[in-house]
Amino acid sequence: MAKPLALTTGEPAGIGPDITLVAWLRRRELDLPPFYLLGDRAALTERAKTLGLAVELADVSADEASEAFSRALPVVATGKKATARPGKPDETSADAAMASIRQAVADVVSGKAGAVVTNPIAKNVLYRAGFRHPGHTEFLAELAAKGGRAPQPVMMLWSPALAVVPVTIHLSVREALAQLSTDLIVSTARIVVSDMKARFGLAAPRLAVSGLNPHAGEDGTLGMEDVEIVAPAVEILRREGIAARGPLPADTMFHGAARKTYDCAICMYHDQALIPIKTVAFEDAVNVTLGLPFIRTSPDHGTAFDIAGTGKANPSSLIAALRLAARMAAARPR
Repeated sequence: MAKPLALTTGEPAGIGPDITLVAWLRRRELDLPPFYLLGDRAALTERAKTLGLAVELADVSADEASEAFSRALPVVATGKKATARPGKPDETSADAAMASIRQAVADVVSGKAGAVVTNPIAKNVLYRAGFRHPGHTEFLAELAAKGGRAPQPVMMLWSPALAVVPVTIHLSVREALAQLSTDLIVSTARIVVSDMKARFGLAAPRLAVSGLNPHAGEDGTLGMEDVEIVAPAVEILRREGIAARGPLPADTMFHGAARKTYDCAICMYHDQALIPIKTVAFEDAVNVTLGLPFIRTSPDHGTAFDIAGTGKANPSSLIAALRLAARMAAARPR
């Protein structure tokens, strides 16, 4: 039997509990892989009551989750209480969210779970509690370090229609430009190719590399970064046998015909990558962290405090994240 997926609580006051409950209720209809939630059963019971959902919950260990999944939503305790009400994070929110992430990673590393799936966190809540990472991606890299050097985490947003990777992630545009380099583009693309081979079953992934400036710089007339930074990176990748094209004008990379010519778009900064995929696949895009020694996926949306506890949250992205995690876990690394 495949190992269950370890699903984190995320921000307890957000929609993570809502979409988790709904996903489990639809498990048979959608033939979902077994998963368990790492969190506080009392908080989940209260949320189910708020939503009017009849969900059976079971306190289990990770080893017992797959067997319990068909009859009850398995809950593995983290030892941290979550008392936050929907839309109103409190002093327990950060501890509950962080403990859930740490334990999920530990479960996968120890072989109890097949992959980590993370519900959305509220970074502003974590920052007030001393969280020092820009986001989930960077925190997961630290957890993967095991006391040594942290791997380079690469954030991919994936959907059946489009996959994108931003080379620079949670930075201001000014900081992103300062950090962008040929070496960073090359190392990011190498990780993308490696994981797409190992986990997505692509023998020779095709990369479309965007330019930084409008029209990819117009041969330097709109900025020299594409000539001096991006183009050399593409040349290095091509010399290594990687099917990479670019720098390409970002404004013509994402229409239907263009998307058929590549497997992943490598973009220079956050919004250049995320705007197109959230336009094309807002409800079923999945956040995937590449470059880690374990699999991690996540819904591609935030905590949505304004609709938490109302029953309006759409579980589609979480369902897609669960399915993709199971698919990646089942892949045989090449």
